[in-house]
Amino acid sequence: MEAFHVTLLFLLSLTLVNSLSPNCDSPSQGSTLRVYHVSSPCSPFRPKTQISWEESVLQMQADDKTRLMYLTSLVAGRSFVPIGSGRQIIQSPTYIVKANIGTPAQSLLMALDTSTDMALVPCAGCVGCSSVTYNSAKSTSFSSLACGAQECKQVESSNCLGTTCSLNITYGNSVIEASLAQDNLTLATDSIVGYPFSCIQKTTGSSFPPQGVLGLGRGPLSFVSQSQTLYKSTFSYCLPSFKSSNFSGTLRLGTNGQPINIKYTPLLVNPRRTSLYYVNLIGIRVGSKVVNIPPSALAFNPNTGGGTIIDSGTVFTRLVDGAYTAVRDEFRRRMGKAVVSSLGGFDTCYTVPIGKQVPTMTFMFPGLNMSLPQDNFLIHSSSGSTTCLAMSSSPALNVIANMQQQNHRVLFDIPNSRLGISREICS
Repeated sequence: MEAFHVTLLFLLSLTLVNSLSPNCDSPSQGSTLRVYHVSSPCSPFRPKTQISWEESVLQMQADDKTRLMYLTSLVAGRSFVPIGSGRQIIQSPTYIVKANIGTPAQSLLMALDTSTDMALVPCAGCVGCSSVTYNSAKSTSFSSLACGAQECKQVESSNCLGTTCSLNITYGNSVIEASLAQDNLTLATDSIVGYPFSCIQKTTGSSFPPQGVLGLGRGPLSFVSQSQTLYKSTFSYCLPSFKSSNFSGTLRLGTNGQPINIKYTPLLVNPRRTSLYYVNLIGIRVGSKVVNIPPSALAFNPNTGGGTIIDSGTVFTRLVDGAYTAVRDEFRRRMGKAVVSSLGGFDTCYTVPIGKQVPTMTFMFPGLNMSLPQDNFLIHSSSGSTTCLAMSSSPALNVIANMQQQNHRVLFDIPNSRLGISREICS
C-alpha cells in the first residue's frame, strides 16, 4: 500500500490571509492532497471580516475551552483527498478533508478529529445545519441501518423507537439528532463501501462543524477502523508552523512511507474513553530542570479517565492545575524580572521583547522526549508587542495540542499500540 500523503496549508495569523493568493483550483496530484486552514482564502469557512490578533487568540481560547469540556466529558493506500481547514468551528478540529460520499459522489469538507469515532454528516433537510449537506435521495448506494444492525449496537447513544437506528449525540456544546446510515465513502481513488455514519437531522449549539466530522479515533465505527484493510489502522501527520508562508505539511495513511528512524511511546487504552489516544506523560523539563509536578497530575487513571491525550483539534496544550502551575512558575522564574501580564485564558504574557532568557521546553514520555522549539509554546502578536506562553490549565485532563505538535511527525500505530514522534520540518 502506498503511503497516503496530504499537503497541508496551515494559517494562524489572520493578518496573512488577505496577502496570500493561492491557486484554489489546483487539483491534487499523485499521492498529494490539498489542505487549507479555515482562514485561508480557499476555505469556505474563512472569516468574512478581518479581526485583530487579540480577537483571534481569544476566539481560539474559547474554541479550545469548549473542546476541552467535550473531551473531558467523553466516556466512551492510495487516496488523494483535497483537505481544507476550518475555523469558526467552536469544536475547533483544525483540519478538514474533502470527502466524497454516495453514488454519484457528493463532496463535503469534513473536519478531521482524532478524538471522535463516527462520521457525522449533515443530511438534506437538517434543521440547524449549514446550507451544504449530503442528499441521500440522490445516492443509489445509500441505505439506512436498522435497529438490529451490528453498527447500531456499537453506538452507546442509539435508540430504537421505530425501525431505523436513531442517535442522540453531544458534540462540544451541540446537541445532535441523527439516524445511522451507510454509503460509499471515497477519498480520491480509494473507496470504502458501506461506510457507516450519522445522518444528521437536527443540531443545536455552535460546535458542530459546518460540513460534518470525519472521526480518526480508534473505535469500531471510526475511519481508522473502517479502512483498516486499506491502511492497516496506521496514520501519521506533520503539522506546519503557524508562521509558515508555505503552509505545507503531510498526512499519511498506511504503513508504507512512514518514518523508520522514529522513537515510540506506548499508546494506552482508557476503558472510560476508549476512542482517545492516551499516552504516559511522565515529566516536563523547562530549561535544564525537570519540573516538580505532583505525580497525581500526570497519572493515567483508567477509573476516572484522567491522564494525557494527543489531540488534533485542540490548539493550545492544557495541563491539569497542579502540572500547569508548576510548569508556569518555573517558566516565569527562568524569565527573570520581566513583568507578567495576561490575555484571556493566558496568564503568562510579556509586552517587552524577550529572547535569550526564554527556556527550552520538553515533554517526556517513556521511550522518547518531545523537545519543543519556541514557536511551539510561545504565541506572538502580529506586531510583536505581546508574547504569551501558549498553555493553560485544565480541570481533569492533560491535552497535548496541535500547536505543540507542529513540525513533528506524529505516527499513530494502533496495531502495535504505540505512538511515534520525531522532529520534522514540514513548514
